[in-house]
Amino acid sequence: MDPREPVRSTLGTHAAKEVADLLAPVDAELARRYPGDPGTRQPVHTVYVPADVFGAGTVRTWGDEALAALDAHAPDAASLAAAVGLAPALAAEVYPRVRAKLRAEPVEDLRIDFEDGYGVRPDAEEDADALRAAHLVAAACAAPDPARVPARIGIRIKCMEAAVRERGIRTLDLFLTALLDAAPRLPARLVLTLPKVTYAPQVTAMARLLGAFEEAWGLAPGGIGFEIQIETAQAVLGPDGAATVARMIDAGQGRVTALHYGTFDYSAALGVSAAHQSPDHPAADHAKAVMQLAAAGTGVRLSDGSTNVLPVGPAEQVHAAWRLHHRLVSRALARAYYQGWDMHPAHLPTRYAAVYAFYRADWERTADRLAAYAARAGGDVLDEPATARALAGHLLRGADCEALGMDEITARSGLGRERLEAFAGRRGA
Repeated sequence: MDPREPVRSTLGTHAAKEVADLLAPVDAELARRYPGDPGTRQPVHTVYVPADVFGAGTVRTWGDEALAALDAHAPDAASLAAAVGLAPALAAEVYPRVRAKLRAEPVEDLRIDFEDGYGVRPDAEEDADALRAAHLVAAACAAPDPARVPARIGIRIKCMEAAVRERGIRTLDLFLTALLDAAPRLPARLVLTLPKVTYAPQVTAMARLLGAFEEAWGLAPGGIGFEIQIETAQAVLGPDGAATVARMIDAGQGRVTALHYGTFDYSAALGVSAAHQSPDHPAADHAKAVMQLAAAGTGVRLSDGSTNVLPVGPAEQVHAAWRLHHRLVSRALARAYYQGWDMHPAHLPTRYAAVYAFYRADWERTADRLAAYAARAGGDVLDEPATARALAGHLLRGADCEALGMDEITARSGLGRERLEAFAGRRGA
């Protein structure tokens, strides 16, 4: 075609303008509902500690007990490989990283629990524990030490059901007020968790409470977010057949940060017998698949639940519990549930072993594929932008939890963190 010849078209520029006007509300709605990944680090797990038990040394104690469990039951890479079924070469890469993690940052996310793990107490007792928790969190966040203060920390209040609603609201109020009495602003690492949500208006109620608190203190509106625990059948499927968890995200008015699956409450609500209540039960898989669909593109993160099989007792019993936990964590990671709950310090070795094995198992090929995509150099796999986004996201998550070093990722791929975040589509990249 001669570039000097005029290009003929039929619709003209007015057609594109008409379509743009038609779809402007859709564009705005997509931007509001589906902002994409927030671009922040997601913890690999959450640890729950009853409010009356939590203290300044809790995180370090968990790390020390986890290291003691390794010393007793898997003192080297070969014994860990045999205990959980890791390939020896991969275990040799993973084992020293696990030990280093347990020394430097044993817990990534901690929730001081005022719900099931705490129970119903006299009001004066819960008041005192709420204030004590706030003072401990404020002091810890003032001089953060990863070995003693998780990257994320906060409280789980009682739910919005009528019997405990007032108590939950009071604990939330006391805790947040005491935090702001102790510091000029709320800690950036603060996380709040709302359990046993059944209907979307309960989420709206939580959002309004936080809005009222922000207004009273002159805080920027919308700054305090919270997680929703999916623990009831009604949270997944409504009486009209709708996926109600999607409604809950919208009901949070932009404040919902995560959805956490509650293994045991949800299983019991569906009539699953105690012996079969597990994160890999078909009922659990269905609930988490619905959660995953509802959260996709919204920036709301997902967390798997937990196992209640504890690695305690003689070595044979510990190893059996470790194999189960390692398998469940590995299974969850393969299904894109990058976070879960840990119930006991001795769960930490297998949490990090499974997470580190997941990211290190094939990271070189992941980096090579992304490098080829970035250079448009081809290779034996033809990747698309969506796949490049997944490749970059995988490497970034591995770096965030210290399974991978940014230096080795960059050396292999030629890509620094900024370019990785751009490929991953992280918000603000």
